[in-house]
Amino acid sequence: MDDSSALTRLDRRVAGCRACPRLVDWREEVARTKRAAFADWTYWGRPVPGFGPADARLVIIGLAPAAHGGNRTGRMFTGDRSGDVLYQALYDVGLASQPTSVRADDGLELYGVRVTAPVHCAPPANKPTPGERDTCRPWLVRELTLLRPTLRAAVVLGAFGWQAALPAFAEAGWTVPRPRPAFSHGARVALDGLDLFGCFHVSQRNTFTGRLTTDMLREVLRTAADAAGLP
Repeated sequence: MDDSSALTRLDRRVAGCRACPRLVDWREEVARTKRAAFADWTYWGRPVPGFGPADARLVIIGLAPAAHGGNRTGRMFTGDRSGDVLYQALYDVGLASQPTSVRADDGLELYGVRVTAPVHCAPPANKPTPGERDTCRPWLVRELTLLRPTLRAAVVLGAFGWQAALPAFAEAGWTVPRPRPAFSHGARVALDGLDLFGCFHVSQRNTFTGRLTTDMLREVLRTAADAAGLP
């Protein structure tokens, strides 16, 4: 089985996961009750798999799908304002085919980039528990393992993602420094054959307050793309 079909198989398995009762209850309740603005949508209401090619040289790791974003559309960072910011920036630096990400069938393509998360279900208040993070980790470990032949850089959005990603990279075979490096925006850590970058999360709290500006995000993405050998 080639990496592409293996990753497709993994995505299907992720989408069928029911390991965390609190997250299952929440994602399905949101999908039933919906938001008034999306009353005519059939919500995805399941774990959201990663998005992007199997030969990605750069991976972007977030936190978890949004209740009315990825949990609605079935694609990472699609259908919410965080995704609006991320995909516009990816388009600006030449890593996406279009600047918007509205629905899973909108034609968006990523160039050499895969977007994923350490938690695949939408959590209440956007806050997974440490136990839910750890239960979901094997999915991220397997995804990173499949990406490893081509993966050369990673951008981790936020401290939660950073804390989840480091042990996942270690389990997938990379050597992570001890003590584990602390998260900060602009952090750069050399693993064996991969450069790991920290970036503030593209949450509304960060983008609305100016803690993370578009220029700051584009700069991290450009640097990571260069490290990954992407044009």
